[in-house]
Amino acid sequence: MRKYLCFAVMFTFLITAVPAQVWAHCEIPCGIYDDEARFASIAEDIKTVEKSMNQIIELSKDPKTNINQLARWVENKDEHADKINEVVTEYFLKQRIKPISNSDKVGHHNYTNKLELLHQIMVHSMKAKQTTELEHVKKMSSLLNEFHKLYHPAKHK
Repeated sequence: MRKYLCFAVMFTFLITAVPAQVWAHCEIPCGIYDDEARFASIAEDIKTVEKSMNQIIELSKDPKTNINQLARWVENKDEHADKINEVVTEYFLKQRIKPISNSDKVGHHNYTNKLELLHQIMVHSMKAKQTTELEHVKKMSSLLNEFHKLYHPAKHK
């Protein structure tokens, strides 16, 4: 009996004392997050990937001395590239971009253009993880601007 009581006390302690992992957003389009904040988040992550690439290029000139810093910058670059893909997929593709019927030619054309731009952003984000070629950062930034114009055409007139 004492054994079970001890187990119950430990189990209760673990449930109440250890914080649960909480995710920043669910897949229910609740309206808590706004679109402009997501655009700003992606733009910030693109800048961080660029800074990381520049640091990696610079530190690679003397890799023996800078190996620890190089590892940190590579991890940072990859983390922010992943964040870009996460916002694109979890926010825009899953929640905000809605399929449009083929019968609505203009709407369907805009829908497919949005999908194509988001897909290209994800591809260049993946390529940014694989290299330090800054053209991927420039391309992501350009694609994000194009997507923003298509997503909010009234704001870009």
